[in-house]
Amino acid sequence: MKRYLVPLIFGLGGFAILLSLGVWQLKRLEWKQAILAEIDSRITAAPVPVPFEPDRKADRYMPVTADGDFTGQSLRVLVSVKDRGAGYRLISGFDLKDGRRIMVDEGFIGLEENARPGAAPDVTVSGNLHWPDEVDRWTPAPDLSQDLFYARDFDALATALDSDPILIVARTVSGTDARATPMPVTSQGVPNNHLGYAVQWFGLALVWLGMTVFLLWRIRRRDV
Repeated sequence: MKRYLVPLIFGLGGFAILLSLGVWQLKRLEWKQAILAEIDSRITAAPVPVPFEPDRKADRYMPVTADGDFTGQSLRVLVSVKDRGAGYRLISGFDLKDGRRIMVDEGFIGLEENARPGAAPDVTVSGNLHWPDEVDRWTPAPDLSQDLFYARDFDALATALDSDPILIVARTVSGTDARATPMPVTSQGVPNNHLGYAVQWFGLALVWLGMTVFLLWRIRRRDV
């Protein structure tokens, strides 16, 4: 009986740990789904004027509307879009009626499209505030001579456009001809892999249990 005790304790203990990790990931999934639901409700709420000092955390995804003028200064951010391929995000300077200058992510333009659409007065932009964090140590430095960035480096974009640290990701732009295809904020870009992790942990738990049963069977065979 002693020969069974150690592998049984080890096997059942490992199975319990792996099973608990799977349950933990299911709880994390429930938590993440609640966050995504909150983000979705915030994104689709009624728009408000752009606040004077928005908070990067509390006001992320806040729906806003802004009246003003495109300055004619634009930057391109290299991006790839499903079913459309490579292109650029068009990030433009925008002067509000109250005198502030902010940035507008107008959306997607193809590689061959005009990357400098010029100034446009009396425009209304509706969208969501965002402070994207897309830069890592592998991101190439921007080519300012070509107005080209390789990720939305928020602070560098604001500096290049001489803008306040405020970005509207446009949902609609009215008062001027279409300059880009909007790429509005959605919750789809927020990672939610907890279900996959849970399946992995439960799968490992079953494998561990199977190995334990097999080991006990081998021990029993030796005793026969």
